[in-house]
Amino acid sequence: VQLQASGGGLVQAGDSLTLSCAASGRTDSIYHMGWFRQAPGNQRDFVAAINWSGMTYYRGSVEGRFTISRDNTKNTVYLQMSSLKPEDTAIYYCVAGDNVRWVRYLRGYDYWGQGTLVTVSS
Repeated sequence: VQLQASGGGLVQAGDSLTLSCAASGRTDSIYHMGWFRQAPGNQRDFVAAINWSGMTYYRGSVEGRFTISRDNTKNTVYLQMSSLKPEDTAIYYCVAGDNVRWVRYLRGYDYWGQGTLVTVSS
């Protein structure tokens, strides 16, 4: 499975931004897709995930501001981010996996895309 992420950029606090991630290859082997992020000096943290039946999972600090959605016909997942804050600044990684038990954890994902940088200025 290959994951191609796009959509990062530089925005101001309060702005919105949408990330996209397209999966290709053996997409029938994955059950959920999502996003992790890593700020400088920090570990990679779970942000959001969605499975192919539409169930969603969010990190507490982004719930209500971020929305994850998917287009099964395109094997693509979107992360709509609104009311962005400087603390949302990070490299965002698209992920895919099939272990629903660990959907909020690194171990739940076998496939990682390249990161896309999101910078939120104050």
